[in-house]
Amino acid sequence: MGDLMAEKEYCCPVGAAIDEIGGKWKHPILWALKDEKLRFGEFNKILPTISQRMLTKQLRELEKDNLVNRKVYAEVPSKVEYSLTKKGKAVIPILDAIHNWAKEYCESKICLNELD
Repeated sequence: MGDLMAEKEYCCPVGAAIDEIGGKWKHPILWALKDEKLRFGEFNKILPTISQRMLTKQLRELEKDNLVNRKVYAEVPSKVEYSLTKKGKAVIPILDAIHNWAKEYCESKICLNELD
């Protein structure tokens, strides 16, 4: 069984981009990584409503899509850090533009605890 994402064709590049960064959790994870590297447990402080299972799944998908880098340090206890790849960093100006657009046009729908 092949990877469905690899076989999918798009009529517009925007659709391909939305598939990579869309969904409920991918863009908040990318946004959280915009200024710093994070360890797994630090995501729980920033995104308290995401389950560990979902966070693991989303980080693996972002890593597979070359948006997030996972670095494992050889120490006890084990230490793993997540950071943006070059491709991931290229998404941040787009997310920043969406962030600013939403603040202007979707103000009544935005949570006051947004990730700034």
